[in-house]
Amino acid sequence: MPGKALFRDYLAAKGLKSTRQREVILDEFLRCASHPSTEELYLRLRKKHPGIGYATVHRALKLFSECGIAEERNFGDGQTRYESRSGEEHHDHLICLGCGAIIEFEDPRIEELQAKVAAQHGFVIENHRLELYGRCGKCAQG
Repeated sequence: MPGKALFRDYLAAKGLKSTRQREVILDEFLRCASHPSTEELYLRLRKKHPGIGYATVHRALKLFSECGIAEERNFGDGQTRYESRSGEEHHDHLICLGCGAIIEFEDPRIEELQAKVAAQHGFVIENHRLELYGRCGKCAQG
């Protein structure tokens, strides 16, 4: 797994130890299909690893972010969430204000339109995020 090697190299470069707890947290984080908060990841971990504390999970997520295998995201729910940067293509997000669901999507037409608008203004895009807030189909009906 490239994320594991990157994390180990980062720890070595910073003079930090590669601990079993950090490895367990990294494995669980990389298995997450969602965008977990510290608390959500902690709750998932404590089922199998009750010796891992909340602060340890929080510090590990910060390290993942610092080394580039995770990205801190804020989707308006008051929690910092972490998204794996596993080398996948750029994607955008639909965020449900009802249930908190986060839906990832890709649409090349949006990317083309953004590039066109930027070019019209002589602007060079280096990075961007598109987050659309509303109600998912289930919440819109209820």
